[in-house]
Amino acid sequence: MRAVASVRGLSKIYRKPGANVEVAALRNIDLDIMEGEFTAIMGASGSGKSTLMNIIGCLDQPTTGSYVLGDDDISQLDDDKLSEIRSQRIGFVFQNFNLIQQLTVLENLEVPMFYLGIPPHERRARAIAMAEKVGLAERGDHRPMQLSGGQQQRVCIARSLVNEPLILLADEPTGALDSKTGQQILALFDELVASGKTIIMVTHDPTVAHRCQRVVRLHDGKIHSDERNPNYNPKAYAAQLASAAAH
Repeated sequence: MRAVASVRGLSKIYRKPGANVEVAALRNIDLDIMEGEFTAIMGASGSGKSTLMNIIGCLDQPTTGSYVLGDDDISQLDDDKLSEIRSQRIGFVFQNFNLIQQLTVLENLEVPMFYLGIPPHERRARAIAMAEKVGLAERGDHRPMQLSGGQQQRVCIARSLVNEPLILLADEPTGALDSKTGQQILALFDELVASGKTIIMVTHDPTVAHRCQRVVRLHDGKIHSDERNPNYNPKAYAAQLASAAAH
């Protein structure tokens, strides 16, 4: 496996406006995210996990240190370049879905491709294929309000994948779902990992985190622990959950 994202000596310091106060959200972080890995990031409020995810997702820049995504050091790029990289190389899955209510499922899936200038016929073909991939082939003309929470999250996952990103970032993706539906979403993640996708997930739920291949815990802006699950088998997990759902 190769590292698709690497941070070295990463620190983030926030300065409060109007006051001579500095808050260190991240302190000298070193971390490699490997290709095809399912990683959970955990930590209490204020531990730095959201800041780390924002930097990995090109939503923020470090104060010091480097961040290499793929083969490119992007830690000092300007906002326009970061926006371009976000749209092409990062997929986002949100707790509250962030779907456009006035658009159908297929239209929501086409939005990221529209901003990349992909022709309409190709956008529609890729949207249909991705809806089928997440089990929503029959829901393409439905609007979000006509879908269950689990179905909306599947749309969100499909939308995050349409531009074939290097990394999928999931922020509490099961937080708004009941436990059974949450397990189904994790099974979909397992299928994606089995196909070679790289997923980083922020979660406060230890049960969800323990289903991952790797768990990184932050404390006071530093990595407190970094553990791997030697028994992680995405194909087996997905198959077990599919069997349980069928019964």
